[in-house]
Amino acid sequence: MDAKRYNINMPIATKRRLFSALCLLAAGLGVPGLARIAFAQQATQPRTFPPPPPLREVTITAIPGVIDAGAKWTSVYQSDENVDGVVGTADGGVLFAQEQSSRVNKIGKNDKFSTFLTNGHGTGSVAIGPKNLIFAAERTCTDPGGKPQECKEPTAISTLTPTRKVLANSFMGKGLGRVNDLVVGKKGDVYFTSGGVYHVSPAGQVSSIGENIRANGIMLSRDEKTLYITNGPMIVAFDLQPDGTAKNQRVFAKLEAGGNGDGLAIDGQGRLYCTSAPGVQVLTPDGKYLGLIPTPRNSASAAFSGSGKKTLYVVGLGAVGKDGKEIVTPSDVRNNAMSLYKIPLLAQGFKGRPK
Repeated sequence: MDAKRYNINMPIATKRRLFSALCLLAAGLGVPGLARIAFAQQATQPRTFPPPPPLREVTITAIPGVIDAGAKWTSVYQSDENVDGVVGTADGGVLFAQEQSSRVNKIGKNDKFSTFLTNGHGTGSVAIGPKNLIFAAERTCTDPGGKPQECKEPTAISTLTPTRKVLANSFMGKGLGRVNDLVVGKKGDVYFTSGGVYHVSPAGQVSSIGENIRANGIMLSRDEKTLYITNGPMIVAFDLQPDGTAKNQRVFAKLEAGGNGDGLAIDGQGRLYCTSAPGVQVLTPDGKYLGLIPTPRNSASAAFSGSGKKTLYVVGLGAVGKDGKEIVTPSDVRNNAMSLYKIPLLAQGFKGRPK
């Protein structure tokens, strides 16, 4: 038998997926014994979680109008818990979500830490909307490191102030899945990602946006006429209509520095900042690649804040513990450790909207 032709040497993970798929097919064809074997194997196979890459040294090169050569990253917060979905505050600080403890925390412009809100349900990302309402993508009990198969509470898009209020937790009778990131427009339209892309109108109507998208980060243009979404190694864009709906899906830009896009931020000139494994990739308002701001760790989300909104805050995967060593976990325990960094820019964040 030709091993290359029949792919006997395929990766073990691929073999397991193929075997499970065949067993599911067998169950559908009336061969329950084989299906039971497959499900039993899946139940007994230990889960493994890849560790975050270690801290690395980076050198910043100039991007005209964006950042000076030699600019330095400063570590402002580290935790063994998720740190994600950052958004700048009017006083120069940033809010960020911590899913496992359902908290929204704050780092002030003086780098002082404080707990801001504790009423979230697995808060994974934060945005600030009209009247300074705090919006959240709530992942409830779906953390892959826990027991998501036993999670009964639906994930949701909610406001956390003045009290918690669920805006959406289903679409066409089905749950939203593991919600990821969100952005809120001036009229109260909420756009969020959960594998796909969705819109919650101010009246609470939920609709789906686009096709064949594996979405992650999301951002509005300054005039809120364009919606940007990361889609693997590229960014796609949509034209937004007066009623908040989206049309004309198209590729906006490819991430020339490599990696898949994660979070998005926008500056006062309309440039986009896309986090990725090598760092923050900067793009012009028409999608031209300007350069990379390398980060000490694989970057996840970003936000402008600080004095004059000229500081870029970025979340990095991995962290150093109190003992000065990288936080590590066994291979079957999900390592949620993350760090928050900041760096001074020449560019100024968009002042017309918190995010």
